[in-house]
Amino acid sequence: MHWYEDDGFWSDFSETMFSGRRRTETEGIVAKSPLLEFPPGSRVLDLCSGPGVYLVPLARRGYAVTGVDLSPVMLERAGAVCEEAGAEVRLVRADMLTHVEPRSYDVVLNVFTSFGYFDAPDDNERVLRNAYDSLVPGGQLLVDVMGKEVLAGWIGRPQVVELDGGAYVVQRDTVLDSWTRLRTDWTLVRDGIAREASITSFLYSAAELRALLEAAGFTDVCCYGDFDGGPYDNHAKRLIVRGTRPELSADAREL
Repeated sequence: MHWYEDDGFWSDFSETMFSGRRRTETEGIVAKSPLLEFPPGSRVLDLCSGPGVYLVPLARRGYAVTGVDLSPVMLERAGAVCEEAGAEVRLVRADMLTHVEPRSYDVVLNVFTSFGYFDAPDDNERVLRNAYDSLVPGGQLLVDVMGKEVLAGWIGRPQVVELDGGAYVVQRDTVLDSWTRLRTDWTLVRDGIAREASITSFLYSAAELRALLEAAGFTDVCCYGDFDGGPYDNHAKRLIVRGTRPELSADAREL
C-alpha cells in the first residue's frame, strides 16, 4: 500500500496539515486571490480536496464545486464541514490517476502540494492529462506545490508543530535523488504514544512543472509565487502554475 492510500495517516496527521489556522488563511486567499476569480457559476473541481479546506470558500464565491479525493476519511470530514457551513458541494471518491469527467469543468484546482505523489513520472503526467480532458476548451488548471526553489530557501532542521491537548508533531524533510524527490518523516506524539509515518513526492522547479503542463497540451502557462498573482522569484512563497486548455478552432467547432 502506498502512503497516500493509508487512511490512518490522513486521520492522524490531517490536524497538522489542515489546521484551523490554515482554514482561516485559505478563506482569505479564496476571497481575495485574482487567480481564483472566475465567472459566477463556474464549475470548479478541487482535485485531492482532502477535508474540504477550499470547498466551502469556493462555494461561497458562487462556483459549482466538486471535491474529489481517494480517502473516505477525508471525504467524510469534508462532507461534515460543508454541511455545517450550508455549502452545496458535490463529493466524489476517486483516484486522480484515473479520474476523468470529459469537458465537465471550467477550472481544475490541485492545491497543497497534492501533485507528484506517484513513483512513476508517467503517472504524474497522466494526472495532468486527466485534468486537461476534464476541462472544457478555454478551461484552466492551477497546480499549487512547494517549488524546488522555495524549498531550498528554508529546508533544514526538524520542525515541531504543537497540537491541542499537549500533542505535537515533529517533521523532518530529506531531499532525495539529486533534488528530484522529497521525503517527509512525521512523528506524532499524543498521550505518550508515538506514531510515525513517511510521505514521498516528486520535487519540481518552475521550469520543470511548466514544461509538464505544456507537454500535456496546456497553453499560456504562467508561474506565480503566491495566490496574490505575484511573480515566481526569490520572494516566492509557493509555486503556482496555471495553464489553459486551448479553445476549439472554428473548423473544429463546426464538426
